[in-house]
Amino acid sequence: MQELESVDGLVVRQQKEWGEIITGFETKNRYVVMDTSGRELFMAAEKGGSLLLRWFLKALRPFEIHLFNYENRPVLRVARPFRFYFHEINIFNAEGRLLGTVQRRFTIIRRKYTVTDSAGNEVLQFFGPLLHPWTFEIRQGDEKCGAIVKKWSGLLKESFTDADNFGVTFPADWDTTLKALCLGAVFLIDFVHFENVNN
Repeated sequence: MQELESVDGLVVRQQKEWGEIITGFETKNRYVVMDTSGRELFMAAEKGGSLLLRWFLKALRPFEIHLFNYENRPVLRVARPFRFYFHEINIFNAEGRLLGTVQRRFTIIRRKYTVTDSAGNEVLQFFGPLLHPWTFEIRQGDEKCGAIVKKWSGLLKESFTDADNFGVTFPADWDTTLKALCLGAVFLIDFVHFENVNN
């Protein structure tokens, strides 16, 4: 994950195919991950899963997203089991070692996720303020140290697709594992909050 070493932010852009745009049928998600200067770092693609699960469960479906660098080497794997409400993902490195877990917590009005490391210790929280539905603050203890923000991609694009673009900011000197956990969380947040379902 050396690509994450000096960056202080990422842009995650979902790619949509014309067949999905025209028919409205949910296909496997694909993304490009860039640094804030626009340099492409990773390609991410949803793997596996059946047509029936995509058809019936839509954004609730279990999935695996595999991230590759531009030398086509695996970097991360993000795995989501089926959950109706307490959504979670597990994030693994290229060797298959668990880096951490992101899990949605019960709240009545606000949106909250906890991030635990491979030993189960809480290392971060994502907090969605009530009046900012496109924003998730990244908190370490009581300190706000970054954000995950869904970026509006323009009226025409928003009208015809549900393609999402996200910006992620965090301290440049963070360990690459924390940055990888934030990146993995983007895919869960996209599915749970922005895939045109109300759950």
